[in-house]
Amino acid sequence: MLIWTYRVSPPGGDFADPVTSATLGIVQVFWGLDKKLAQRKHFPSINWLISYSKYMRALEDFYEKSYPEFVALRTKCKEILQEEEDLSEIVQLVGKASLAESDKITLEVAKLIKDDFLQQNGYTPYDRFCPFYKTVGMLKNM
Repeated sequence: MLIWTYRVSPPGGDFADPVTSATLGIVQVFWGLDKKLAQRKHFPSINWLISYSKYMRALEDFYEKSYPEFVALRTKCKEILQEEEDLSEIVQLVGKASLAESDKITLEVAKLIKDDFLQQNGYTPYDRFCPFYKTVGMLKNM
């Protein structure tokens, strides 16, 4: 198996740059690093809202055969994180107390996803990698 890793660091974060766009088109995967996450010691510091993979469709047959609930769980997780991002602006303006109870629960579930699911400690044997069955199990329990 041959694996290629590309690093794209456009000047000033301008992803409209032609070289950057061409590179992203070739690799089909983008992990957007986030300085704020790194400052909070959240590793890997990958921004889940701007990162993407165009290989998801190629893997859907595998997911359906092996872990049929995974695609729906992944979608729900992404929706919760997006909703939390939308709510964070409201929280900054008027405070968390003004939110509906369901929105407060969304914020807590998003915190759980970020702190307990997406964050890893590569220096510990139990957190260095995660078998896929464990990933699916963790998503089911959130």
